[in-house]
Amino acid sequence: MKTVLVAVALAVVTSQAVFAMDAREETGLRKLDPQTRLEQRCDVEAMERIRKDEGKFNPDKVLAYAFAEPRMQAHGIQTRGAAFRSGGAWYHLKYKCETSADNMQIVAFKYKIGDLVPEKDWTTHFLVP
Repeated sequence: MKTVLVAVALAVVTSQAVFAMDAREETGLRKLDPQTRLEQRCDVEAMERIRKDEGKFNPDKVLAYAFAEPRMQAHGIQTRGAAFRSGGAWYHLKYKCETSADNMQIVAFKYKIGDLVPEKDWTTHFLVP
C-alpha cells in the first residue's frame, strides 16, 4: 500500500547526525499517526545521512516503498526497495532504521546507496522529477 507522506523538516545540530527539532517540527511529527511518523522520521534521517556522509548528493525526497514494500515494525523499517532523489535524478537505496518508542528519535540507522534509476522506470515506481 502506497501512502502519501507529509513533509517534516528537521535540522542537523551536530556532526554526528543528531537532530534537534524546534517546537513546531516536533508538534507536526506528533500529530501524525505512529506509522507515518516512523516513515517520516526515517526518511528524513536517510536524507540527512546521505547528504552528510556521501558529500556528492543533496537528497530532497526519499520513498521507502518505491521498488518493494518495506518491512515495518512498530519502531523500525527495513527496506531494500527505497529510492532517493538528488539533483533531479533517482537512486536505489536500502536502509534499516530503528526509532525510540515514540518514533521521534533515531536509535540505529544503516543504509546503502545503489545504482541510478533509469528515467524510463520513474513513472512505474511513482518517482517524480
